[in-house]
Amino acid sequence: MSYRIGLVGKPSVGKSTFFNAATMNDVPEGAYPFTTIDPTVGEAYVRVDCAAPEFDETCTPSVGVCREGTRFVPVKLVDVAGLVPGAHEGRGLGNQFLTDLNETDVLIHVVDFSGKTDIEGEATEGHDPREDIDFLEEELDAWYLDVLEKGLEKFETRYHGADAAIETELADQMSAFGTDKDRMKRTILAQDLELDPETWDETDRIELAREIRKRTKPMVIAANKMDTPEAQANWEAITSDPDYDHLSFVPASAHAEKALKNADDAGVVDYTPGASDFEVVGDVSGEQEAGLDRINEFVTEYEGTGVQGALESAVFDVLGCIAVFPGSANGSKDEKGVFRDCFILPEGSTTEDFAYHIHSDIGEGLLHGTDCRSGRQVGTDRELSHRDVIELVSTNQAAP
Repeated sequence: MSYRIGLVGKPSVGKSTFFNAATMNDVPEGAYPFTTIDPTVGEAYVRVDCAAPEFDETCTPSVGVCREGTRFVPVKLVDVAGLVPGAHEGRGLGNQFLTDLNETDVLIHVVDFSGKTDIEGEATEGHDPREDIDFLEEELDAWYLDVLEKGLEKFETRYHGADAAIETELADQMSAFGTDKDRMKRTILAQDLELDPETWDETDRIELAREIRKRTKPMVIAANKMDTPEAQANWEAITSDPDYDHLSFVPASAHAEKALKNADDAGVVDYTPGASDFEVVGDVSGEQEAGLDRINEFVTEYEGTGVQGALESAVFDVLGCIAVFPGSANGSKDEKGVFRDCFILPEGSTTEDFAYHIHSDIGEGLLHGTDCRSGRQVGTDRELSHRDVIELVSTNQAAP
C-alpha cells in the first residue's frame, strides 16, 4: 500500500500547479475558484538513499526509479477540491471535501505566501497568509467537534448511569479518523481531562476535538510562491510566530519545480527532483536563460523548490515513517532482481509488521529476520530503523 497525501488549499493558490509539478500529470490549472472539482489521484515520490551501493550493487527497482544513488519511492498524492470557509457546514463542496480529505494519511496545505489571493481565492494585495492557515484548522476543528459531540450524545443516551468507557464510545464514533480506544484514552488524559464527560465543559470539548484532529490529520504547510519578496517577508513573520509552532513549514515554488521538470524532459537542463542545483545542458534563449537564473537563485537559497521537501516532510517528519529494503542473505539479490523493493512503513514497525506488510503468508510463517548489513539474526518484535535491509525467514515462502 502507498501512503496517501492529501493536497489542500483554497482556490487559486497554486495547488494544481503543485500537484502537476509533483506528479507531472495534466491537471487543469487556473486562477479561478474550483479549477479542480473532483479529487485527482496521482503518483508522486519520496526520496530515500538507496542501500544498493553499500553492497556494491546496482538496484533494479520494481516501481519508481533510482538516480545516482537516490531511490524515488511512490506515494499517492490526492488533489482535494472544495476548501472554502464554511465547508463543514456544507458550503462549497462541503461534505464531499471532508470525505475526500479523510481518506488521506497526512495533509499538505498549499498556502499563497505572497498574499495575493484573499480568503475566497480572489486576486488581492496584502492578504495575511495566517488567515488561510487558521481557517483550514478551524474548518477541520469544527468538523471534528461535530463528530465528537455526536459521540457524546450517544454515550449519554446509551450509558447514562451505566458502567461504560467513554474512550470506547468516542473511538467507535470517530473510527473513520483512524483512532482506537487506546489512542483515544491517551488523548483524553493528555488534555488533563477525566474519563467522565460530565466533568467536561464546552472549552474542554473544543480543545479535545482539536487535539484529536492534530493527532489523526497531521499537516505540513507548503509556503508557495516563495520566489516573491512579499512571500519571503511573510515567511519570516509567520514562521517566527509561536502560535504556529505546532505546524511544519516548507518554503516552495511549485512553478519553479514544474519549469525545471519540463526543461529536464526537453533536454534543456539536467535536474533531479528535489536537488538544490541543476545544470543547463541545452540551447536556451536569452529570456529562458534569465528565467533559469531566477530559478537557480531560488533553489540555491532554499535548497530546492520545496515540492519534494513538502512531500518528504509529510511522510518522514510529520508521519514519522521509515523506509525498509527487503534483502536476502547477501543483502541484495533475489531471483527477480537486485534491491527491487523499498517499502514505506509506519513509525515503530517491527520485523513481524514488515513481514505482514509484504504478504500475510510470510507474516504467519515468520521465524525471524536477518539484518543484512551485520548478518545478525533479529527477532520478530525488533523495531526497525530507517533504511534497514532485512531478510525475512518464513516457513511459508521466501520473502521477495
